[in-house]
Amino acid sequence: MPVKNRFAELQDEITEWRRDIHANPEILFDTHRTSALVADKLREFGCDEVVTGIGRTGVVGVIKGKSDSAGKVIGLRADMDALPIHEATGLDYASKTPGAMHACGHDGHTAMLLGAAKYLAETRNFDGTAVIIFQPAEEGGGGGREMCEDGMMDRWGIQEVYGMHNWPGQPVGSFAIRPGAFFAATDQFEITLEGKGGHAAKPQTTVDSTVMASKVVLALQTIVSRNADPTDQLVVSVTSFETSSNAFNVIPQKVFLKGTVRTMSTEMRDLAEQRIKEICAGIATTFGGTADVTYHRGYPVMVNSEAQTEFAAGVARNVSGKCDDAPLVMGGEDFAFMLEERPGAYILVGNGDTAMVHHPEYNFNDEAIPAGCSWWAGIVEQRMPVA
Repeated sequence: MPVKNRFAELQDEITEWRRDIHANPEILFDTHRTSALVADKLREFGCDEVVTGIGRTGVVGVIKGKSDSAGKVIGLRADMDALPIHEATGLDYASKTPGAMHACGHDGHTAMLLGAAKYLAETRNFDGTAVIIFQPAEEGGGGGREMCEDGMMDRWGIQEVYGMHNWPGQPVGSFAIRPGAFFAATDQFEITLEGKGGHAAKPQTTVDSTVMASKVVLALQTIVSRNADPTDQLVVSVTSFETSSNAFNVIPQKVFLKGTVRTMSTEMRDLAEQRIKEICAGIATTFGGTADVTYHRGYPVMVNSEAQTEFAAGVARNVSGKCDDAPLVMGGEDFAFMLEERPGAYILVGNGDTAMVHHPEYNFNDEAIPAGCSWWAGIVEQRMPVA
């Protein structure tokens, strides 16, 4: 099954949907316009059931095949939310909302899955049920978790679930995937270090929270270099350093640090949390100050199931001729919550030579639409073939 002719015919229409969504980005769970557009399209396509409000603003469409001899149910998921980034592409369909843009290609994911849904509703050339999932709040809100907590998997009897993400730097319409751990767990930490503020000309009368915090920033880097097994994947990054004073002649009372931890295993996750707390407490005691650490566990490791990954790669090869081995990705993906509920797989589709995701000049490549739609349709038709 190469790229389907029907998707070549639909490409202009799907592109129009995509660019409309791109021009009207919505953040986290506030995907009201996008969710309404998706629900309207699914009803227009003739889906057997369309349900809104799953995971707050998520949308689910149900498409039944020509037959249902084996009772198979496959879920396909796309994310809908944008990022709080001011767009700098200069496109004629650029974001109309200051400070928000589709900088990760969720507009493309949504449009491609809508295209696949239209085709599947037209043809119904499969034996079973396709559940089409449109998720809000992937970018840090945990929308996938909320849809699962709303009982989505059990309500529709989903047995397997599949997702896709575009990938800049990979040839347009090509695919890459890997079994097992794929995207990292994403945690956050907040540290408040308190000393004794005072005049900068009399440091001997203070407990300098700035120096204390600087030591903490450097010491946290030893978690990766001296505590973790070098063969394991671990990232510890301090991304914000803010003092309680902006004056030139004041040693501040407090310093506030923020950062992120990325891991590929529970063991590394536990190690990072433990060592962050121990290092902060130890350095604060040495300087005569105090440390308060809050550690937030975010998305879990996203793990592709072995059998479903092999199947998904086969579908990709049928579409584009081959499917490459994907690298480990230290970014997070809340499709992980769905893969904790059901076996499935997540694949990358090439976006070509474009700006990287989360960049103000990024744009989804509409030339990837036929391949992405064909892969999603192929997952349904080849996993649930008509006898």
